[in-house]
Amino acid sequence: MEVPSDPPERCPVCSATYDSVSVHEAGLIVNMCDNERYRRVCFDPATRGSTPVIEFYHHTHAQIRDEQRAHALTADTPDMSG
Repeated sequence: MEVPSDPPERCPVCSATYDSVSVHEAGLIVNMCDNERYRRVCFDPATRGSTPVIEFYHHTHAQIRDEQRAHALTADTPDMSG
């Protein structure tokens, strides 16, 4: 597993904030059932040179709650621009 030296500020898959990112180029197993730390992990296919990899963006329960609240607030705000 590799940790990128220049990770993006927000997840490129869902645009939410994230706790950490890891890069994998070999086999992996994902089990998110009853995970106390992470609510969601987004997977983004990428390459490192010519090697295909998968970037994992790890989202905590609090980050997902905050994103859902922010989305709910903006979704309920009427567009007064036009």
